[in-house]
Amino acid sequence: MYQGGDLLIGGLFEVQYLKAFPELSFRTVPKLPHCELFYMTSFQQALTMVFAINEINNNPNLLPNITLGYQIYDNCLRLGVAFRGATALISGTEETVSDLNCKGPPPVIGIIGDPGSTHSIAISSVLGLFRLPMVSYYATCSCLSDRKKYPSFFRTIPSDAFQVWAMIQILRHFGWTWVGLLYSDDDYGINAGQSFYQDMQEFGGCVAFSEILPNDNNQKEIQRIVGIIQGSTAKVVVVFSTSSYLLPVVDEMVLKNVTGRQWIASEAWATSPVLLAPQFKSVMGGTLGIAIRRGEIQGLGNFLLGLRPDNNSQNNMVRIFWENMFGCNFDTGGREGEKTCSGQEVLSSTNTPYTDVSELRASYNVYKAVYALAHAIHDLMQCEKWRGPFSGNSCADISNLKPWQLVHYLQKVNFTTGFGDQVSFDKNGDALAIYDVLNWQSSSDEVIIVRTVGVVNEGSTIGKVLTLDKDAIYWNYETNKSVCSESCTPGTRRATKKGLPVCCFDCLPCGDGEISNTTDATECIACPNDFWSNREKDHCILKEVQFLSYEDPLGISLTTAALLGTCICALVIFIFAHYCKTPVVRSNNSELSFLLLLSLKLCFICVLLFIGQPKLWTCQLRHAVFGISFVLCISCILVKTMVVIAVFKSSQPEGKGAIKWFGAAQQRGTVLVLTALQVVICAAWLSTASPTPQKNSQYIRSIIVYECAIGSVAGFSLLLGYIGLLAAVSFLLAFLARNLPDNFNEAKFITFSMLIFCAVWIAFVPAYVSSPGKYAVAVEIFAILASSFGLLVAIFAPKCYIIILHPERNTKKAIMGRGTQNK
Repeated sequence: MYQGGDLLIGGLFEVQYLKAFPELSFRTVPKLPHCELFYMTSFQQALTMVFAINEINNNPNLLPNITLGYQIYDNCLRLGVAFRGATALISGTEETVSDLNCKGPPPVIGIIGDPGSTHSIAISSVLGLFRLPMVSYYATCSCLSDRKKYPSFFRTIPSDAFQVWAMIQILRHFGWTWVGLLYSDDDYGINAGQSFYQDMQEFGGCVAFSEILPNDNNQKEIQRIVGIIQGSTAKVVVVFSTSSYLLPVVDEMVLKNVTGRQWIASEAWATSPVLLAPQFKSVMGGTLGIAIRRGEIQGLGNFLLGLRPDNNSQNNMVRIFWENMFGCNFDTGGREGEKTCSGQEVLSSTNTPYTDVSELRASYNVYKAVYALAHAIHDLMQCEKWRGPFSGNSCADISNLKPWQLVHYLQKVNFTTGFGDQVSFDKNGDALAIYDVLNWQSSSDEVIIVRTVGVVNEGSTIGKVLTLDKDAIYWNYETNKSVCSESCTPGTRRATKKGLPVCCFDCLPCGDGEISNTTDATECIACPNDFWSNREKDHCILKEVQFLSYEDPLGISLTTAALLGTCICALVIFIFAHYCKTPVVRSNNSELSFLLLLSLKLCFICVLLFIGQPKLWTCQLRHAVFGISFVLCISCILVKTMVVIAVFKSSQPEGKGAIKWFGAAQQRGTVLVLTALQVVICAAWLSTASPTPQKNSQYIRSIIVYECAIGSVAGFSLLLGYIGLLAAVSFLLAFLARNLPDNFNEAKFITFSMLIFCAVWIAFVPAYVSSPGKYAVAVEIFAILASSFGLLVAIFAPKCYIIILHPERNTKKAIMGRGTQNK
């Protein structure tokens, strides 16, 4: 259906059901799919969009001097057809572009629809790239609230997250904790079913069975599901599905006379006229359902009855509707037995869902969606020059409208319909959640509204109980009592209901960290900084203090590892001291080896400063001792590497004087200077912005994490950076010297040890930054232990192996590579 205008609004509706796809020959332009089974209710929704646009065009106060048009496609209940229609809407159907500068409004400024969640997910993924707004009136999947994935998606129907919440309230109200679950095999059913399952567990209930409804009318699967329902002790069955998926199961239950089940209906089938048929009363009678908010649209009924077909090919949907409504054909071709449509048939003589405007639910959402787009355009046009919301305080240009500009205004839309409902969107593009709770009467075809449930700002519910002989009263679902006559218990606060008399209030729980000590409390009091509210929220108790302690299993494990490393270092020192005259010890610079073992021992011991309740002296010492110990350790390794290279160079004719630059004095001096630089860094850090103990509640508000604040990030970074620089230089030199001709090549072991060291500390940085509280301390300790053990094992294990297990190789000839050859 098409009507021109200054700005066009696109529409996607499921008017027909697709039965056959055209064959694709790749030689001719593909024909349009053949759709059958006309849905009168959905066509009413499409005509509601047309009615709303005509009403806006006739309203001098809304969009004056602007005429809205529309272009509406039928999605035939198939994703491929829906996506093709959406593509045609956003790209236009014209083969040529009259404006070579591509200026002017887009083919459509927004799309009303699609009604299906799966369709909306696919289409919004594409529309989001262009920031073209899409306002769905029926897609409820909570996944569509993800603003990162669907930045331009809005909807006038509540998300399934709210529907599931409302269902849980119904189950809680009646004390139903043992229920069955059925859901359709699509995005709507799967997401809603998973959400219900999780919320049911939090509520304290249990799901007796959870089954997916087949979408292919598989009779064996349907019989299996009915058998499960029949055999289960759960008498309450919750269903998230459309009526088309549920109908075969209900048919089978009628056939097998499976009755006595309390059905809880999702909004997708709660108002289905198909399941309200008399033959299903024995099974479906008494069903409780969550339904879309019912509304009224003045003048819609007369507009629907005034529809007439024409010969315009762009409005062929009306002709198809007319043929289905009256069982005739506009082009019979003289065929016998076929009734010819005159176009003058009287719609008022029919009685179908199309002409029934007493239960406007999805159609009412369509109406609100069109008006939301219109109000967004209107607000956009009211922008004052140099006071706009865009770059440079600019306004949008209606003659060169960008879709993302309309999204900005649509996000801020706030208006009231003629029926009195407020329309606005939250930050996720979701509408205010409000539902009708329905009860299917088993004695008649009547469906009555039991309650109208709306979620207000405080997160509470308003329940309006409709009775025949009394005025409406407001109800508290939690206590099942009138909110106008009850006092609040300790631990809650009295909150006046929005838009209701002052006497009508809710007893809302105090927030975390808040208490009330009196009955009928009007407010909650925040606990002091080091205190938290108890479970009843009527007393403040001390917060739990958390740090890595020696009693903690993690602290015990790390302490044990540190002491083990210290003992191993002491054992290696003893071995080297006892065998100090042997070639293996002497050939590897025994003085530097002892100094390296001493520094590794300090590395293991400094771990103990990280465990226990942080104090000022431990916070200051832990990083200083750690930084100096590791620099001393790596300085020794660096000098050992340089000595190995110098010894090899001195054996070459061109480098005979190299060894004189690496005598004992020079070695000690190099280690001393490199370590002194780290001492200066630590001294500067401690004197300017020293680490201090602090209480931190940012990770978990109810727990105090006792930790050491590092003080200066620059100082800590410089300390780590200096260690990293020395490690990188040592690794590079050792790598270059790894293939020197020596039977016992020290450079190879140093290369391997520094590779371990660098890998550990590269992995440490992101792990440390992302770990909260005491786990950040544990990560740092683990890095110290892992790198220390890596250096100890890689450098000294081969030497101890020869000294203890193969003393025959601890000779000068073997070390020089001659002993083995002589044997």
